[in-house]
Amino acid sequence: MPNAIGNTDKTGSNSSNNGSNLNIGSSNRGSEGQSLGASGEGKLPLPPGREAPPSPAAHPPPTPPPPPAPKPPASPPQPPPQPAARPPPQPPKPGNLPKPAPPGPRLPPKSAAESSEDKTKLKPFFWDKVLANPDQQMVWHDIKAGSFQCNEDLMESLFGYKAAQEQQKIERKKEHPTPFEVPKYIQIIDPRKAQNLSILLRALNVTTDEVCEAILEGNELPAELIQTLLKMAPTTDEELKLRLFNGDRSQLGPAEKFLKTMVDIPFAFKRLESLLFMCTVQEEVASVKHSFANIEVACNEIRSSRVFLKLLEAVLKTGNRMNVGTYRGGAQAFKLDTLLKLSDVKGTDGKTTLLHFVVLEIIRTEGIRAARKVRRSQSLTSVKTEDILEDSTKETAEYVRSLGLEVVSNLSSELEHVKKAAFVDGDTLKSTVLKLGQSLKQSKDFLKNEMGSLDEESEFRVTLASFVQQAEDDIIWLLEEEKKISTLVKSTSDYFHGTAGKDEGLRLFVIVRDFLAMVDKVCDGVKKSSANSIKTTKKMTSNVSSTSQASPQTPSPTLPKNLFPSISDHRENNSESSDFSSSDDES
Repeated sequence: MPNAIGNTDKTGSNSSNNGSNLNIGSSNRGSEGQSLGASGEGKLPLPPGREAPPSPAAHPPPTPPPPPAPKPPASPPQPPPQPAARPPPQPPKPGNLPKPAPPGPRLPPKSAAESSEDKTKLKPFFWDKVLANPDQQMVWHDIKAGSFQCNEDLMESLFGYKAAQEQQKIERKKEHPTPFEVPKYIQIIDPRKAQNLSILLRALNVTTDEVCEAILEGNELPAELIQTLLKMAPTTDEELKLRLFNGDRSQLGPAEKFLKTMVDIPFAFKRLESLLFMCTVQEEVASVKHSFANIEVACNEIRSSRVFLKLLEAVLKTGNRMNVGTYRGGAQAFKLDTLLKLSDVKGTDGKTTLLHFVVLEIIRTEGIRAARKVRRSQSLTSVKTEDILEDSTKETAEYVRSLGLEVVSNLSSELEHVKKAAFVDGDTLKSTVLKLGQSLKQSKDFLKNEMGSLDEESEFRVTLASFVQQAEDDIIWLLEEEKKISTLVKSTSDYFHGTAGKDEGLRLFVIVRDFLAMVDKVCDGVKKSSANSIKTTKKMTSNVSSTSQASPQTPSPTLPKNLFPSISDHRENNSESSDFSSSDDES
């Protein structure tokens, strides 16, 4: 122990000496710096009688202190101390008792049902509450607890929000059933087919009993319904499944239930085919007869129309005159398609077409012919000479044109059945007749084979047999008439096109119909121009004195001579023996 203490003392003194030495060294270094700067020798002079102390040994630099040890993780904070329980209240002293409450209405004690928090919420009952006055006797003071117990279950069912909402949901489900609430039915046929059939039965408002009754007794059904039922007939596999189903029919959907009833009837869908034939044959026969009659009359009209033949003559001679000197000239006939090309050829004025020229020429020649007929009829009657002279002044260009315009304008009404026949589709007409013949044959075979195999005599068999017997005569007549009309149309086409023409069916009537529409358009233009010229003439004559009389004008062409020079020159050279008017008196 003494050694230890002595060591510590030495160590302390050494440390203090070291500290002083450090301080002196630092000051010496400072003074050395000053002396070095002044004298340049590097040492300070010692006072007399002192020796320089030995230089202290160089101490190594102190080692850096070790890093602090890591602190342990902080422990979680301690929960606050629980507050001390409050002592129960002291009972009141005998002299400090509270005053009793004034008398008031005695309320019934709360029941367990009322105290429950999940009590059903009822609809509100709006009223005005009144405070019970404790100082006044009121009727509410006499109400005793338990005098009336309401039926809360009944109230909840009647006035509860949940009950009302559930009832609304039920009604909404009835009106708009969701796909998840659709009853599950047994599906036998294709779902899409079943859905379409169900929609159709509801749309046409027919029941299964009505359809079955018609199939069994041969009653009439809507043709649309029969056609749809035939399209939705079950396949062989579906029909087999329907026949083998022996479960409860209420488990089937509306379509399956309907088809199950259908397949139980022998040859149900073949009966439907016969019913469709019975429902449609009369209307189709009448339509075909009407078309045949129009075509027959149209063939006679187009072959016997004098004005139409005059138009063809005018087109032929006009075309040959325009094609003089070319390989197209000298034609003896042309296809009627050429009539539709007349409006494509325009004159030198760029407005008047070859169709206008031909129609105006026919109007001129037909006007002259009509005027001659009027004079001839007047000469045969007892008419005064003054009247004949007065009528002769009427034969002006406008008068002749009006007569000819009336004749040409009536061509469309003259060929009325030709225009009707143009709307008939020859291929459809022929296929309809063939379909009627095939349907008749199928009905006869079904009546003889399938229906003949049944033991009992059904009402459907009797009805079908009677109908087939009546319809057979009409359909046989249609088959023969179709051959006759086809021959007539072919001969009419050959009458205009020759035997080299193709069998184009009823296209001949289509061409004539379109040509008549073009002629009517030109006639309408001529009528408007004539009306305008008459108005202009009246204005001019009103300015002339009443004594001057206009001299009679001879019929003259209404077109300028230079529109179609080759045609007009040819007509001037042969004005007296014109090709267009040479046969007017003969025809």
